[in-house]
Amino acid sequence: QVQLVESGGGLVQAGGSLRLSCAASGSIFSINAMGWYRQAPGKQRELVAVITSGGSTNYADSVKGRFTISRGNAKNTVYLQMNSLKPEDTAVYYCNAMVVTTHLYEYDYWGQGTQVTVSS
Repeated sequence: QVQLVESGGGLVQAGGSLRLSCAASGSIFSINAMGWYRQAPGKQRELVAVITSGGSTNYADSVKGRFTISRGNAKNTVYLQMNSLKPEDTAVYYCNAMVVTTHLYEYDYWGQGTQVTVSS
């Protein structure tokens, strides 16, 4: 089994910053990619940012220039630095990881979600 544990959400005023963290643990052989998704009330879950094992990144157009995704030195952690936050960034943010387990199967894992609320 693999677990993803997120932290760092909260309430912030528009223009402020937050940093989300996600740590993966368990039966991990390697992690191919890690990313962040978000889901606002009444909307579908959408990709925010993703980073591959090689360090390539991809961002949603709505967050380019404001958010930065990075991997930790241990490679089992991922961070999302969110600057210049807007009320429309309010959502539950989910960590995602494409994990190759110790049985050498690739699975898609999700964290439990962390609430980010941006007040105007």
